Amino acid sequence: MRWENLTESEEHGRADAALFGADTVTSRTIDTPEFAGVTFHEIRARSIINRVPAVSRMSFQWTVNPYRGCTHACVYCFARKTHSYLDLDTGLGFDSQIVVKVNAPELLRRQLGSRRWQGEHIAMGTNVDCYQRAEGRYRLMPGIIGALTEHANPFSILTKGTLILRDLDLLKRAHAVTDVGISVSVGFTDPDLWRTVEPGTPAPERRLDVVRTLSEHGIGCGVLMAPVIPFLSDEPAQLRATVRAIAAAGATSVTPLVLHLRPGAREWFMSWLDQHHPYLVRRYERLYADGSYAPKWYQRRITRQVHELAREYGIGPADTGMPRRITPVPEPDVQEPTQLTLI
Repeated sequence: MRWENLTESEEHGRADAALFGADTVTSRTIDTPEFAGVTFHEIRARSIINRVPAVSRMSFQWTVNPYRGCTHACVYCFARKTHSYLDLDTGLGFDSQIVVKVNAPELLRRQLGSRRWQGEHIAMGTNVDCYQRAEGRYRLMPGIIGALTEHANPFSILTKGTLILRDLDLLKRAHAVTDVGISVSVGFTDPDLWRTVEPGTPAPERRLDVVRTLSEHGIGCGVLMAPVIPFLSDEPAQLRATVRAIAAAGATSVTPLVLHLRPGAREWFMSWLDQHHPYLVRRYERLYADGSYAPKWYQRRITRQVHELAREYGIGPADTGMPRRITPVPEPDVQEPTQLTLI
């Protein structure tokens, strides 16, 4: 693999910059328990605002992704496939080989100031989480939020990370000058399921604390109830418990999204399923026999149940607390976003 030269420990290594679309690459392995086994590939990116391909049918056109790969290590993550674009493994490699665009804030500030930029909405956290653990070390989001605030540019953030509360004051300042949409992802509240399927994330109750805190400070926060995992978190009692907890946290809305298994994620998830719930493998093969998505009848059933529960508990089911046009629901066959170079 072209990545063998990136295996460095406590030393600065150089890598193939062309592989990243970057000018420089430095690789670091941080010798702390929090980042055991994780290598960070620090790059100076050439562009930071990405156009989402029209074929993706996303409800937003522009994204900013300061990281690639994610230490949340969610076994179902649809973004795993994107690591293959860098000749990186989509399994453990996705969880432990993290690309960090260290110049993201300064680059964004420059691109937002371009005469060609029209001030359109920018979505963050729709590929990998911008508040994953690496953000605690690199602190890219304060500069990113600051740049967006300076230009009064509308934006949204989707996250599983409690680290977003570190930037609460910055979000409040942004909220005062532009449209800001915040959504937290909480698919279920079962602690045993969480520990195995989302091992690097904060616990669901901690994420709901984020919803509660943001609401208390006047920033409405929706919940993307994703993923609802067939046969593991989709029983009526489980759905009720999750929606009830979401409502108690003060969420402005709840939007369910059934697990989808695209190439890259599908293989990793099925391997996990075979290890932890082997009796479900055949059922999954049948349920997902036609592709990456569960059958429409199943999706409609889950959506109907969650919406009914949302009405019962007094929260809106329509979206994730973001403007409807930028609800971050992944669509089939999303290709890697193209980069926008603004002069």
